[in-house]
Amino acid sequence: MSSTPFTLAIDQGTHATRALVFDHEGRVETSAYRPLALHRLSADMIEQDTEEIRVSLHAVVQEVLENPAVRKRGIAQAGLAMQRSSVAAWDRETGEPLGPMLSWQDRRVAGWLQRFQPEAGQIKDLTGLPLSPHYGAGKLRWLVDNVPAVQQAMTTGRLAYGPLAGFVLFHLLRERLVQVDHADAARTQLWNIDDRDWDPWLLDLFGVPPEPLPHCQPICHHYGQLSAAEIPLMAVNGDQNAAVYGLGNPLPNTGIVNLGTGAFILLPTGVERVRHPALLSGLNNSDALSGEYTLEGTVNGAGSAVSWAMETWQMPDMLAQLPAWLDRPEAPPLFMNTIGGLGSPWWQSGPEPTIVGEGQPWQWAVALIESILFLLQANLDTMMAAGLSAERLRVGGGLARLDGMCQRMADLTGCVVYRPEETEATARGVAWLAAGRPDHWSEIQQGKTFLPQPNPALRDRYQQFLVALKAIID
Repeated sequence: MSSTPFTLAIDQGTHATRALVFDHEGRVETSAYRPLALHRLSADMIEQDTEEIRVSLHAVVQEVLENPAVRKRGIAQAGLAMQRSSVAAWDRETGEPLGPMLSWQDRRVAGWLQRFQPEAGQIKDLTGLPLSPHYGAGKLRWLVDNVPAVQQAMTTGRLAYGPLAGFVLFHLLRERLVQVDHADAARTQLWNIDDRDWDPWLLDLFGVPPEPLPHCQPICHHYGQLSAAEIPLMAVNGDQNAAVYGLGNPLPNTGIVNLGTGAFILLPTGVERVRHPALLSGLNNSDALSGEYTLEGTVNGAGSAVSWAMETWQMPDMLAQLPAWLDRPEAPPLFMNTIGGLGSPWWQSGPEPTIVGEGQPWQWAVALIESILFLLQANLDTMMAAGLSAERLRVGGGLARLDGMCQRMADLTGCVVYRPEETEATARGVAWLAAGRPDHWSEIQQGKTFLPQPNPALRDRYQQFLVALKAIID
């Protein structure tokens, strides 16, 4: 039996906090899980309890540390992957939360942000992000304007605010420093992606005081020691960015698709930042000297759209039934998926979600799944039009377990779709970075490949979807 120490990955997501321990070959030795509540106060106001997140972090770390194998061999290093674009405010001396955590899904500042539309092009150039309420700038300004505890802490010089990753790092590490990684800082829309620091012009534009913001660190960096044990935290990354490295270095011409609460397609562009007016450019990895970039498309309504449908359409068994429904030959109607607003390449709130065409309730569910694929395909088409190429897609996330969804993705995109047997792409990716990018973390077990098949009816529905979507948003 090997005596090589393990690597710990902490994956702090929207619906759960998890800790996973990987051995020196990238296999999961043990894991722990704590679910988290998501508070939907309205269609646009979505919060989480920052204290609940803090408690969950300590609980999962402590649980895996008590595993007999872990106690025997120890943990050499740790990595942290975070839900992106969510923000928090806390007391920089005590760590006490000073208000709700505003989720990345929260859109309460959409109206307020419209005043910055004339500067949208410059904002996009500096940050790689379109002007959007999903990112942190407007959320931080809202906390300053509306939460008395935040205002009081600012007056006394005790305020810290920024990406949720900053709050997590403060509580996770013995040093209790106010710091954040490049990937999560980049999702605030206050961070200059070329200079890799807070941008004075953006801070002034949005009226966000710079003093409470965390100090920015590279993704691969010694952040400090875990408070629970003498374990150095060696990498911090956004969840989608970390997933790029779920199987080690990404293969050329391979897009990474994650089908989680939202759906994302990331196409690595290496050391070159590709600028695009409708897509996101971001950092997957950085150290003191270099960076690795992606071009990214985002779909707001994936798993969140399924949750919406299960409640709205009163279909509590929808997930269990979808595999059989996706195998049926009957053509579904179209579903205009505006859950959480339209992400790239449209960046609009959109009207209420609606079914276009006739169909039974089970066909609505199939239409919803196809709508996620259609929105992803629109992003892939946009990438291809910009001169990028993808021959293969690596898919992960909860909805990727649906064979019928993966096959439709292959048929629609014309790409080979590969679903690894190892589904923990985010955790494995940040663990791989924390461990120093080892070259021996090959796949433990081969996954499943979906080859594109002729499916003219699906492609016709995609074109009809684009026409119908254009009609309702123009």
